[in-house]
Amino acid sequence: MPGPTPASSKARVYTDVNTHKNREYWDYDAYTPNWSNQDNYQLVRKLGRGKYSEVFEAINVTNNDKVVVKILKPVKKKKIKREIKILENLKGGTNIIRLVDTVKDPVSRTPALVFEFINNTDFKELYQKLTDYDIRFYMYELLKALDYCHSMGIMHRDVKPHNVMIDHQLRKLRLIDWGLAEFYHPAQEYNVRVASRYFKGPELLVDYQMYDYSLDMWSLGCMLASMIFLKEPFFHGQDNYDQDTNTSNHSLLFISNITFVSCFKTVFLFNTT
Repeated sequence: MPGPTPASSKARVYTDVNTHKNREYWDYDAYTPNWSNQDNYQLVRKLGRGKYSEVFEAINVTNNDKVVVKILKPVKKKKIKREIKILENLKGGTNIIRLVDTVKDPVSRTPALVFEFINNTDFKELYQKLTDYDIRFYMYELLKALDYCHSMGIMHRDVKPHNVMIDHQLRKLRLIDWGLAEFYHPAQEYNVRVASRYFKGPELLVDYQMYDYSLDMWSLGCMLASMIFLKEPFFHGQDNYDQDTNTSNHSLLFISNITFVSCFKTVFLFNTT
């Protein structure tokens, strides 16, 4: 006997963005990327690697500009087209990493994405020295990036410190890595195997597929908590079940701490006026 059907759920904001867009805006299956000459870019040094890509600092030999080249590992073409289509749609958006070019090796046919270069400071080092004002400033900048992509009908689905580049000297923030991003359609079921464990929203931990943009806001909240309390990650589960339990317990502690701090500030201000 089949179980109960999950209740339909819709986002409270930007619900029908893609409903009102032309199909070509969100139908990445039908999208054909334009590939440029990879010889325009010379790799300088490796910056990192992930499950789906390797990332390098590079030079654009045509103008000597520093760039970042993300060489994609073998994945479904559909996933590559989705990432490029989303980056194209978000181009010029507030604090969204700018896609400069898309290139492909003529022999191996390995695709790569070229981005603007950000002189990032490792978050484990940076978070230790952020002031209260710094935290508020960078969280506001990240919120602007998320509000922009959500207003364009797109969920990031992998918000975490590793995907937020900060040039502290220039006070510049960019939201990167749109490989797991997806277009939001009301009441659609999505893959729950997205986001990194420590930043997964409760929906993902209980396999609820009808989630929305709020998934990104939970992840941002986890980042904010880790900045304030200097605990990274703030929620540290050994697996999804443990993460869910960890999240529930620590959320109560977090709320208690915030309430205590708010009360303390109220009393302090009252007694000094």
